[in-house]
Amino acid sequence: MKMKKLVYLSIACSAVLGAAEIEIDPISVESTTLEDVSGEEIKSADLAEALANKVPSVSLVRRSGIANDIILRGQKKDNINVLIDDAKIYGACPNRMDPTTSHIATNNIESIEITEGPYDVENFGTLSGAVKITTKQPEEGVHGDVNLGVGSYGYQKAAGTITGGTERFKLLLSMSGETSGQYKDGDGNTFAEQVDNFVDGNPALGGVRYQDQYSDMDAYTKLTGTAKAFFNITDDQELRLGYMANRSDDIMYPNSKMDALYDDSNLYTAEYIIRNIGRASKEIDVQYYYSDVEHPMSTYYRVAADSNTSDGVEDSLNQMTSKLTTTTQGAKIKNVADITDNIEFTLGLDASRRNWDGTYFNNAGAIPSKAGGVKYSITDVNTDNIAIFSELDNNFGAWNVKIGLRYDDTTITPSSDQQSNDYSAFSANVFSTYNATSNLQFFGGIGKASRVPDARELYFYSAGNMMTTGEQVEVGTPDLDQTTNYEVDLGMENKYESFTLKTKLFYSVLKNYIYYNSTAPVVDLGNIRVQNAFENIDATIYGLEITGSYYALDNLYADFGIAYQRGQKDKALAGQTNTNLAEIPPLKGNVALNYVYYQESTATVEFVGADTWKNYDSDNGEQEIASWGIMNLKIDHQFPYGFGLAAGVDNVLDKTYAVSNTYKDLTLLLDGSDIMMMNEPGRYYYVNASYKF
Repeated sequence: MKMKKLVYLSIACSAVLGAAEIEIDPISVESTTLEDVSGEEIKSADLAEALANKVPSVSLVRRSGIANDIILRGQKKDNINVLIDDAKIYGACPNRMDPTTSHIATNNIESIEITEGPYDVENFGTLSGAVKITTKQPEEGVHGDVNLGVGSYGYQKAAGTITGGTERFKLLLSMSGETSGQYKDGDGNTFAEQVDNFVDGNPALGGVRYQDQYSDMDAYTKLTGTAKAFFNITDDQELRLGYMANRSDDIMYPNSKMDALYDDSNLYTAEYIIRNIGRASKEIDVQYYYSDVEHPMSTYYRVAADSNTSDGVEDSLNQMTSKLTTTTQGAKIKNVADITDNIEFTLGLDASRRNWDGTYFNNAGAIPSKAGGVKYSITDVNTDNIAIFSELDNNFGAWNVKIGLRYDDTTITPSSDQQSNDYSAFSANVFSTYNATSNLQFFGGIGKASRVPDARELYFYSAGNMMTTGEQVEVGTPDLDQTTNYEVDLGMENKYESFTLKTKLFYSVLKNYIYYNSTAPVVDLGNIRVQNAFENIDATIYGLEITGSYYALDNLYADFGIAYQRGQKDKALAGQTNTNLAEIPPLKGNVALNYVYYQESTATVEFVGADTWKNYDSDNGEQEIASWGIMNLKIDHQFPYGFGLAAGVDNVLDKTYAVSNTYKDLTLLLDGSDIMMMNEPGRYYYVNASYKF
């Protein structure tokens, strides 16, 4: 065991998380750009896995075989902004079963730009980073691609895209479908068996086991569809329309009490662009989007829903479903003007409304509440925002300086008798790049940004006595303040003929950071119990990221990267002693050796690892996670006439390991003081055949 740990640590400390085949934009040093995502990420549709494998500062939050979440520089959920074609789609689940990254498949993605820090003034709520996803665009002529994939544990995928048109009109259509059985961890345990192992010896938890007829069910089924139409009305005017659909069914979330019966979402986008109006307007961009998500999570597949009465007739009231919906619509107008040949000025207005609503059901219908009416989880809450923003981009000599400003006015209104909230915030940042030589750049920024609490943090009710009329628990805290991030970033980039190296440092001061307190007292008010588990605290997060590449030969090169963050509360919460901030992953890294041969075919050997997760918030459910290291192999062979064949093996040595912790902000399976941790997949084989024309 000692030797095994030394091996894992050596991998983590000498390597990195900047995986193979990642292309970094050499100009935008403040951000990271992933190109050709649809072509590279052929193993799964899961965007969260792709990001965690590609970007040092991104970590995976494992919830299932699909629909996983991400942490960016120790920040998650509303603390980072995830956009799809400049539009927003939020998950409906308060337990993060359907984060934004789950509503798009990797085969539809062209590129991803990740901006770390508070340096995005165009979009509402970019507190500590932004993930901007650009999907495939229609092209002139006729082009397309087809992908067929299979993998371990019954994984099957089929995807296809066709696009074509003229200079004036272009159309794109894309569809994909995939399904998978339950993956097995390195010990050979499926999802259901991981649950069984956790609850063995504790009869009180028997209800969270999977029923016998569902213990071997598939982990998920996912279908997606995309349609885009671009109209060049004149040489200087363009209309872009888009629609994206996601239909996911029967998604297992083994370390939660419920699974998703389905997860359906739609995203509609419209954009009108006018160029070259005059000196005062190089481009006017008008955007509108609408998205909706429906997400019922249920105990349907668990033993708790299968209790029978003495006459042998199933008591259907034991099945509980929490049905949630959310809709978001937004509009933006911005004008870009060239003040001089070296100065560009952007001015815009941004507005949005998000609605979030949820109710608890059993098979008899909505569950009555002891306080009267029915049991709501989130009571039809609207979050309305309007903002003005501007950005100045100035190039002079060896310097580039960007200055961003934004003012937000936000109102959050529940339909219940809980209080409404009004927030206003002024955000600002300065980011500068200095080209010292042709091989050396220095960059740095300072910024301030805010984000308001979401409806779950403010107003969420747990079910209380889940199956019947009974008191609920008010978990949300209706009087939360908004969180503000004050951050400094510094870095340098070295570029040489055979070697590149980018180093980033950041220090973030978080005021009124919204944090979950698992030991907050519960007060019984008769019809309802009040906990108010979320509270505002002050905290800091700082870290280091190093990425780079080395070309030993024209056809042999290495990608490498490493990321480390540390987060601390200014003081422990009331009644607690731990000052470690939750969800701050340990040192982790990756090194990939790539050999390029016939027609840009590539063979890759990759080593990925992480140090022991030893700085964790034990007072709020986190636990130590052992260091780990795995090896992955991949070959991507390109044949003539557009055919390709990719094959790989992940976790070659079939290691058992976990990457995400157990912060009680999520409702996970609990056995006394132990919380179920979910293991990653064991050895995984996959093959993907493709054709492009």
